[in-house]
Amino acid sequence: MRNSTSVLTELLPVFPEWRPQMYFKSSLTALSHAMEDQVLADQTPPLIIASFQRERFYRQEAHRYRRIAERTSQVYVLSAPETDFKHSSDIYETIAFDPEDALAKEWHLVVIGQHYASCLICRERLTPTNIDNNRRFEGIWTFDRRVSQVAAELLLKRILGYRPELATKIQQAQQIYLEPAQPRLVESPFANPDPFVQRLVTYLQAGQYKLIKANRSLLLKEQKERLLNSVTTAIRRSLNPEEILQVAVEKLGEGLGVCRAVIYRCAETDAAAVISHEFLSQNISSLKGQAWPLQTNPLFQKVVELRDSLAIDNALEDASLINQAQSIQSLARSCSILSWMLVPIFYRDRLLGMMELHHCGPAPTTWHQDDVALVEAIATQVGVALIQAEAYANLQELNEQLEALDRTRSNLVAITGHELRTPLSTIQVCLESLATEPDMPAELRQVMLNTALADAERMRKLVQDFLTLSQLESGRIEWNTEPISLTECVELSLSHIRAHNRNQALPKILNRVTDDLPLVQADGEWLVELLAKLLDNAIKFTGSEGQITLAVSKHNACLLEVTVADTGRGIEPNRLETVFDRFYQEEGALRRSTGGTGLGLAICRQIVTGWGGEIWAESAGKNQGSQFHFTLPIVPAPVKETSPKPSPLKTPNRSPRRKKLA
Repeated sequence: MRNSTSVLTELLPVFPEWRPQMYFKSSLTALSHAMEDQVLADQTPPLIIASFQRERFYRQEAHRYRRIAERTSQVYVLSAPETDFKHSSDIYETIAFDPEDALAKEWHLVVIGQHYASCLICRERLTPTNIDNNRRFEGIWTFDRRVSQVAAELLLKRILGYRPELATKIQQAQQIYLEPAQPRLVESPFANPDPFVQRLVTYLQAGQYKLIKANRSLLLKEQKERLLNSVTTAIRRSLNPEEILQVAVEKLGEGLGVCRAVIYRCAETDAAAVISHEFLSQNISSLKGQAWPLQTNPLFQKVVELRDSLAIDNALEDASLINQAQSIQSLARSCSILSWMLVPIFYRDRLLGMMELHHCGPAPTTWHQDDVALVEAIATQVGVALIQAEAYANLQELNEQLEALDRTRSNLVAITGHELRTPLSTIQVCLESLATEPDMPAELRQVMLNTALADAERMRKLVQDFLTLSQLESGRIEWNTEPISLTECVELSLSHIRAHNRNQALPKILNRVTDDLPLVQADGEWLVELLAKLLDNAIKFTGSEGQITLAVSKHNACLLEVTVADTGRGIEPNRLETVFDRFYQEEGALRRSTGGTGLGLAICRQIVTGWGGEIWAESAGKNQGSQFHFTLPIVPAPVKETSPKPSPLKTPNRSPRRKKLA
């Protein structure tokens, strides 16, 4: 048997003048105990019908009903079984109703004696709370005998439906307790304790409301603490600033339930910021990717000035905004912002960014101080996380620099040891031979001298490259730029290359630099050095049967592009940037087939960077040749003069820096 209709629903139509009231569980417990104490204090046997929702609730009161059963045989206890509760006629009658019965959501207690009667008929109202004492019920509680008798009749019918074998006992109860009430001849002190119990219930209800209010406040605080902890935990898991900001804006938007939350990086002097991190609720327009005004935004300026948060409940009617520039009103309308909160992200008085919360309707909202404090706490955590991310990035950069310095040191030791030891050994052998063998033939003596001179020159070039690169990297070079002829610089560099390689078979060199080029603004001596090193590098990796080409083209209206191309060994595509590093050697420092220090291209890059140009390499890959390009600024407004073109190596008032190149 299963009943889908509650007892309260059946009882109220019989007494239309009654209206159900709301009770908390604590109040019902107090009322039930008062009614049970009334039974224990009286000497006459009453009818007791108690309906518990679950067996676990019944077990809490089982000892009281054992005492009550000693006073009367008409005790009926109903409950939905969970473990061992079942139909029984032991101390008192127990009725195990179906867990799906409407009784499972009700709370009933009916007491009918000779001198008094009372009933408590309630059903539970489901509320989203996990606190047992905050459970709410609606129903009636009365000492009216007629109401109590009707309630008992309804409950006895349900008991009979579950336990038909109790028909005789239930019939006796109906004859004794449910006959029409007769006027009482003796007034019992327990007949109507209503005034006292009413005051008790009122006190309990008021206390319960206060408790609910306190619990709600604690729950809100717990939710905010949980939100803050979740944001802190999430952002501390990453050292990526972009990921930190995205996690923070998502947690903030979800936790506070706002329409839109945005975070953007900015400084106090920025004119605008691009919104790249955003949280949106449903049907809210996105601002992601938009340029957000800062200098023309009076709200931003006020936050920066006060160094504090700003919360506006109604952006369209706020007096401080109405008197401001029309742009901020237009911005609020275009973005559907009704309520606005701005919280700066500071770290040691340095502005790192801004957090904004937008409420978009349909009506404005009120920002509570607790909400502002929560967002400020999150902003503080975000600021710390951003600084940590920056520190980590700086640490990584420093580590990379240290690794580069360590590689430089290792290469310096290896290259210097190899490049110095080899020529020194040769020079020592030649000199010892000349010193110990006075009868050495003149031809052999000349060979020994030439060999020693060649290795001495090799050592001089090594030292010169070290000094040159050191000067360029330290910024101690005094650049003497002037209008010069690129054609003359190319000819000088070719002469230099041919003079230093006169005893070597060189690849074919094609000079396609014409005389009709405009003058360039550069330091002539350094430009010749640059061209010479690029040509020397091309010769080193191109066989005598190969070809080297010099060409010039217009890079744009202000720049010329010089190209030194060869048909030699080529460069792997993934090493086109690496070749300009210091001490870079394609085959390693100690096992390469060509000489050199690996400093030539590093010097070229420093020279081009010195006059603000660019240098880069291109190659299709191994054995497919390579091309080195660099840019030179064209003289912006050439003046027609009768004086001859200035020579690249005759710069007025120039202090001598190095030996003549050719």
